[in-house]
Amino acid sequence: MNIDSKPVIAITMGDPSGIGPEIIIKALQSPDVTNSCVPLVIGDRLALERARAVCGSTLKFFASDTIEDARTFPEGSIPLLELSHLTEADMLYGAPSNVAGDAVYRYICHAARLCLDGHAAAMVTAPISKEAMHRAGHDYPGHTELLAELCGTDNFVMMLAGDLLRVSLVTIHEALSDVPRLVTFEQVLKTIRITAEGVARLTGKKSPKLAVLALNPHCGEGGKFGTEELEVIAPAVKAARLEGINAEGPLSADTLFHFARQGGYDGVVAMYHDQGLIPLKMLHFDDGVNITLGLPIIRTSVDHGTAYNLAGSGTASEESLLAAIRMAVKMAG
Repeated sequence: MNIDSKPVIAITMGDPSGIGPEIIIKALQSPDVTNSCVPLVIGDRLALERARAVCGSTLKFFASDTIEDARTFPEGSIPLLELSHLTEADMLYGAPSNVAGDAVYRYICHAARLCLDGHAAAMVTAPISKEAMHRAGHDYPGHTELLAELCGTDNFVMMLAGDLLRVSLVTIHEALSDVPRLVTFEQVLKTIRITAEGVARLTGKKSPKLAVLALNPHCGEGGKFGTEELEVIAPAVKAARLEGINAEGPLSADTLFHFARQGGYDGVVAMYHDQGLIPLKMLHFDDGVNITLGLPIIRTSVDHGTAYNLAGSGTASEESLLAAIRMAVKMAG
C-alpha cells in the first residue's frame, strides 16, 4: 500500500506509569501495523525510550509535528508527536501522578481533534489511570465520557468486541447501587439503536441480531425480583422492533452468553458494566477491543487497564492493542 493512501491512526500513549508505552513499542514492531496504516503515537519521548529499553526494541523515534511529517517516517521507526516532557519522578512505575494525569488528558484531546479535523482517520487509546486524571483536575469516569464531551454528543455507547462476542453497555462506569435508576426506557432504546447501527457496520449485516439482557435474575420472575424488565426493558425492545431492529429480550444473562458465544447473536446489550464485560473478557482477554459507538470519529482501545503490576517488566501482551489497531484500520477503510 502506498504510504500516501494509508490511514493515519493516532495512538495515545496512556498512563506512562503503566504498560501503555510498552505495549505500543511491542505492537509497532509488527510489520502488519506499518503495512496497513501510519501509526502516529501521541505521548512522551522519555516514557517511550524507557519502554523501548525494557522491551529490548531497536525501533527509533521519528519526530512528527505534523501529519505530513508522520507520513514520511522511515522504516524501523515510530512517528512520535511529543506533547509532554515528563521526568522519571513524574512516571514511577505503578504510581499515578498529577503531572502524568494532565499529560494523558492532553494526548486524548489532541488525538480527538486530529480526528475531528479530518487529519487522522481514527484514534486508538492505550490504558489510562482515572485516578491520575482526577488528581490533575480532569474528572471523567473514563475515555468514553471524555471523548463524548469533546465530540459534543450524548449519543454514545461503549462496546467491547472480539471474534465471538460483541457486548455494549446501557450504563458504563457507575456504582452498582445507581444502576437501576439509570436503566431507563430512553437509555435502553438509545443503546439498542446505536448498537444495531454499529454492529451492522462491523459485520456488514443489514439487520444484525441483538440480544438485550435483563437487569434482574431470571428476568425478574414476573416482577418478584424487580420490575425493570416489565416496565422498562421489554417496552424498549418492543419499540426497537417496531423501528425494524432485530432485537430480542429481555433475556436472562446467566444463560444468554452460552448461546451468544455459539454465534446465535451478532451483539449483546448488557445493562451494566460487569454483567457484560466479565463474560466478554473470559473469552477475549487478550484480543478484545473497546469501541466507542455513536461518535463522529472512530475510536478503539485495548480492553484492559494500566496493569501496574506488570509495568516495567516488558511482559505485558500487546495483542489487545494490535486488535484495536486492526479494528480502527478496518473501520476507517
